[in-house]
Amino acid sequence: MAADITILILTKNEEDNLPKALASVQGFATRVVVVDSGSTDRTREIAREAGADVFEHPWRNYAEQLNWGLDATGISTTWTFRLDADEEVLPELAQWIQRQLATVAGDVDGIEVGRRMYFLGRWIRHGGMYPRHYVRIFRTGKVRCELALMDEHMVVHGGVVRAHGDIKDDNNKPLRWWIAKHNWYSDREAFDLLEREAAAKLPGLVEPRLFGTHAERTRWFKTKVYARIPMAWRSRLYFLWRYYLLRGFLDGEEGRIYHFLQAHWYRFLCDAKVREARRYPKVREELVREVYKSLG
Repeated sequence: MAADITILILTKNEEDNLPKALASVQGFATRVVVVDSGSTDRTREIAREAGADVFEHPWRNYAEQLNWGLDATGISTTWTFRLDADEEVLPELAQWIQRQLATVAGDVDGIEVGRRMYFLGRWIRHGGMYPRHYVRIFRTGKVRCELALMDEHMVVHGGVVRAHGDIKDDNNKPLRWWIAKHNWYSDREAFDLLEREAAAKLPGLVEPRLFGTHAERTRWFKTKVYARIPMAWRSRLYFLWRYYLLRGFLDGEEGRIYHFLQAHWYRFLCDAKVREARRYPKVREELVREVYKSLG
């Protein structure tokens, strides 16, 4: 039985990941919309063969692409589900959507779902990685994605409830792709941090709140705690907190690699780029130029 919901997926060269995402929503979605940004593989063909409506739009950043998809693809269902191409909806969540979505109160605009993150084929359950809940289902026309270059979240003004069930994030691409992607991310993260230093408050962002949604708590920790720790120590302390205090070591060899790369190496790389940009104006200019170049 189809629910009154549209699945919105952004893609570029996702022929290896997209089939499982599309298969996971076939049983309950009224409509699937794929917004592609110049794929050179079979991504668009795979989407059309699965019955999705495919649109093409040049990429600037995730937030603008997602908001364009919300505005320009004619979504008419009551609910929209933001799903990444490397994610899939697990059966328990699919059943909840079919049975419970229609009963959600009218003052609720956002629905959080759990996310299981896999790395090198292993579910990373510790180190604070699970359970984590994100607003992925929201009333069409009521919610927008904040215009942030990194760690963007959905801005919800109405009520938020939590669904029963998870999505699975299991990218099929190799480790070298993950490292290259995070090196690219670090340019944007550094740029974002420098921009926040220059402005007392950037408009339209999720507010940092200790007792709020996961997005609000994450923003609070990042701006009120992590940002106040000296650069020389914070990535190292963050890794130790994740790996030992939050028991990331229980995730085995895959977890050791993941927590070191994501909590220590990536954060250290971001901080190093910020420090370099503060010291050398020319480097800062080059960083800004490269980020804007990547925005098209």
